[in-house]
Amino acid sequence: MTVSDLDRLHSQLSRLEDLFPGYHTEIVEGSIMMNPVRPFHGKTITRLWTELEPQLPSAWALVTDVAFPFDDDNEFCPDLAVIPAEAEEKNSGAYQPDLIEFVAEVVSPSSVRRDYEVKPRWYASRGIANYLVFDPLRGHVVTFWNPGPDGYRGRDTLAYGPDLTVDSPLGKLTIATAALPVDPKAPSRS
Repeated sequence: MTVSDLDRLHSQLSRLEDLFPGYHTEIVEGSIMMNPVRPFHGKTITRLWTELEPQLPSAWALVTDVAFPFDDDNEFCPDLAVIPAEAEEKNSGAYQPDLIEFVAEVVSPSSVRRDYEVKPRWYASRGIANYLVFDPLRGHVVTFWNPGPDGYRGRDTLAYGPDLTVDSPLGKLTIATAALPVDPKAPSRS
């Protein structure tokens, strides 16, 4: 896929988002997916950004909601991705997925299957060492690690409350989960 192909795809998605404000749009398995953005989704991203950014080495930067075309049928816009600062400084709307060093998604009611089943296969296939799924619907975070060609070989689930420390290629990253929002309709964590 060429840069012009990437720009064309991203331009199409951007127009859709402009037509439907309040929706997050990406291409997954050849289908255009539009998810309404909920307050807990944005609040989770903001808190994660605030915690992670000061922990990153200076050569790395956080991006949110920018396109990463994996192939013609899959263009993801991760809630948070860490890419080289030099690439982020180009201020592009789309980047090659091979730039991602660390990625996190926040689950919404309509993204459960994509976040837990589809995206781990793609992220692992690109060798992304750490994939985190923050789930305000269930009040937990799932960490995926040890990527392989067919998916991640390691997976742990931690209920929100204690700090999460991720041993990543970027160093140890610590995230306080106690302050992350939990949907009041989430199953009891006791």
